[in-house]
Amino acid sequence: MSTVPAGWELFYSGKVRDLYRSAEHEGRVLMVASDRVSAFDHVLEPGIPGKGALLTSLSLWWFDQLEVPNHLAQDGATDLPASAMLVKTLEMYPVECVVRGYLSGSGWLEYQQSQSVCGVPLPAGLSDGDRLPEPIYTPAWKAPLGEHDENITFERTVELVGAEAAAALRDTSLAIFTAASAIAEKRGIILADTKFEFGADPMTGELTLADEVLTSDSSRYWDAALYETGDRTASFDKQIVRNWLSANWDKTGTPPELPAEIVERTAARYRELIERLTGA
Repeated sequence: MSTVPAGWELFYSGKVRDLYRSAEHEGRVLMVASDRVSAFDHVLEPGIPGKGALLTSLSLWWFDQLEVPNHLAQDGATDLPASAMLVKTLEMYPVECVVRGYLSGSGWLEYQQSQSVCGVPLPAGLSDGDRLPEPIYTPAWKAPLGEHDENITFERTVELVGAEAAAALRDTSLAIFTAASAIAEKRGIILADTKFEFGADPMTGELTLADEVLTSDSSRYWDAALYETGDRTASFDKQIVRNWLSANWDKTGTPPELPAEIVERTAARYRELIERLTGA
């Protein structure tokens, strides 16, 4: 775990991120992305070396590309670890704003049963990994810690946050996805789907992009050249970990330790994505 500056106290530890606050920095939170890796609702051992710093670097790069208010705080703490972001506190919306440009993952499973995803009807005859006619907004309710997030309809979002906020969350998410997809496409990368989180600025009420953004933990990226050959499995994320676990664990009890080869291959995929997107 990265060393945080003196005076910051841990107040929340999630599966992969830790949050710190300090009496000297009112209205600010230190968000630290760890090297921990999770799959199937379990934190696995060992972590992925350098993962936290890589994902933080990618988030910062994307925040700089997007013309939308975000939670980064330009003042305050200095000498932060490479895996940390200093951010403003927001009044967070209890909605994960998922946008899908391609049919995959849980969306594909739902489509096979209902020919729709989160209440959004889709054309018949689609296959796993197909590009959708246009990106769709498929929100999820952020469940309390220890519970599973739940896919919901847009109408349910209106019930949770009100019509105006629900529309703003949907429209802003779709706009960011469209802009980010175009940037990735120029670099030979497909942004298949992603999730955003937003909050309201407590001072102004302005809708503000928060948390990590467009990282390989919150997004599904594919190699465009491989996709054209029919390979829709070469994603730039922890799919290598999921595949290995599925083949070596029955999802009961404690997950087995990840082999060194799986750890290194996953780390290499994280590194390759950020190199191809940012050129760094």
